[in-house]
Amino acid sequence: MRADVGLLTAELHRLSERVGREARFMEVCGTHTVSMFRHGLRSLLPPNVVLISGPGCPVCVTAQRHIDAAIALSRVSSVILATYGDMIRVPGRLGSLEASRALGADVRAVNSTLTALKLARDNPLREVVFVAVGFETTAPATAAALKRALQEGVRNFSVLAAHKLVVPAMLALLASGDDRLDGFLCPGHVSVIIGAEAYRPVVERHHRPCVVAGFEPEGMLAGLVALLRQTSEGTARLENVYPQVVSDRGNRAALELLDEVFTVADEPWRELGVIAKSGLKLRPAYERFDALARFGVELGEDEDHPACRCGEVIQGRIHPKDCKVFGTACTPLSPLGPCMVSSEGTCSAWYKYGRTAVGRAAVGGAAL
Repeated sequence: MRADVGLLTAELHRLSERVGREARFMEVCGTHTVSMFRHGLRSLLPPNVVLISGPGCPVCVTAQRHIDAAIALSRVSSVILATYGDMIRVPGRLGSLEASRALGADVRAVNSTLTALKLARDNPLREVVFVAVGFETTAPATAAALKRALQEGVRNFSVLAAHKLVVPAMLALLASGDDRLDGFLCPGHVSVIIGAEAYRPVVERHHRPCVVAGFEPEGMLAGLVALLRQTSEGTARLENVYPQVVSDRGNRAALELLDEVFTVADEPWRELGVIAKSGLKLRPAYERFDALARFGVELGEDEDHPACRCGEVIQGRIHPKDCKVFGTACTPLSPLGPCMVSSEGTCSAWYKYGRTAVGRAAVGGAAL
């Protein structure tokens, strides 16, 4: 039987008194950030429990160089560029995919990689490029589409590969000397694929508790209770409070498919720089599907908007309200950066749910 929200909240307050200081936990996943706001859970937290958003929004962490490359690919006359809907409005140095579409580019929002592959089958005289972003949650779908394209001999399909791996980013944040975090609320979606054991290096190398949690109110509160209990004890353990969905070792079939199509590679992240072994590149057998090589498009330098502080937001260094353009020059209708565009973006969540919140608990604590 699931624990009651009231009982979990009472336990949080009891443990917070035992801790006796501010406890800072990073919700790595953008879905956790949005769900916390949507269910009003921040208003239930003790004043000394502070939630910090992390680099868990796939669109938000995509480096500007990949956004610019996608826009450049969309302007190739023969190309149908397919992507997930949130990517269309992300601003780049060359405008946005939405702006390219307004100028005549054939940019289409799809809900899966297999839909993009179907576009290639249905349009044999066109080139279809899929912008492959996301973490281990969506990467297996990209791998499945590429494997099918290879088997079926589909020649007019390619991908702009920009997938990211979650755990290397967590390790990179801690390796930078960041000692502000007391623990991590780990993402349920990604953990289904990689398994709870994938977070053990965070616990063992940096002595930070990691708790895998789902996205319902009871699951998120149970995760925070587990984190706060470890903090009160001065311990660091790996816990999984989402065992009905997440196993220790993850989805073996999905992991084997990823390993067949991709190999681990160094990867650029928005304002985090290049993180070692944090991305996926195509193995030699699948290099024919590399859109950058096929169309001769090179990745340039990252040129983020000077007023946008999305990079600091996804590192948990500031809250959106600490950005001078938040809610003024930067809104969902006129975003300056991806954190205000994506449905999982921290700035978007704060704009939608947090602007009118009253009190420290409701907005998740003071600025970092």
